[in-house]
Amino acid sequence: MSGVHIDSVGAGPPLVLLHGWAMHSGLFAPLLPRLAEKFRIHRVDLPGHGYSAAIAPYALATITAVIADAVSRLPDAAAGPLTVLGWSLGGAVAMHWARVEPEHVGRLILTAATPCFVARPDWPHAMTAATLQQFGDELAVSYRLTLQRFVALQVQGSEHARAVLAQLRTELFARGEPSRVALRAALELLATTDLRADVGAIRQRAVVISGERDTLTPPEAGEWLARTLPCASFRLIPGAAHAPFLSHPEAFLCAIADGV
Repeated sequence: MSGVHIDSVGAGPPLVLLHGWAMHSGLFAPLLPRLAEKFRIHRVDLPGHGYSAAIAPYALATITAVIADAVSRLPDAAAGPLTVLGWSLGGAVAMHWARVEPEHVGRLILTAATPCFVARPDWPHAMTAATLQQFGDELAVSYRLTLQRFVALQVQGSEHARAVLAQLRTELFARGEPSRVALRAALELLATTDLRADVGAIRQRAVVISGERDTLTPPEAGEWLARTLPCASFRLIPGAAHAPFLSHPEAFLCAIADGV
């Protein structure tokens, strides 16, 4: 058994939803009524998050492998190529999955995604390494407060910040506390991931969706992805920050419809 928790609903071609760091797939619930009309939705809790067991080593290759294995065991696994929606960390997993299993992943929806989460001399479109390191240091000292602070950063700048923050805080521990070991390992993964050299080899059709006011994965990173992926379009959601599917669900669903 893979230990990966998956909730499935709806009818149609398969759509896999992958969430971001420290969260769980329950966050996608507001999208289900509309998406389930057209897709068979599979909401996946990343390893060490939500109801999924932690794994080691915590790397894109192992995360992708256990998720791909779990999805392949679903009763409707042979329904056709997957569309994979990845948000933030989930976007990195989605891109890696598309590159290593192009026969299984047919389309991508990359939301608040980036090939590189930490700023580098040739990559300014990201948070600083010091910011990410601070999360790791604080996580060891004040676990819950650190996660609450991270949630607040996700809505920073959003025109619907208060409402989205309330949603995120309600959901944060709704499936229990994420594995502390997994969260620290995932932070290291975020700090070291750089997919820029791989993006050009991802030939599936993709739509890249960014929030105009996202400070964690700035829209410039999404624009770069859309330019560099061989078959991608870009959608900017005005007024949105890091969680556009919560703050601007109608615009987000329209972006999906336009892109795939």
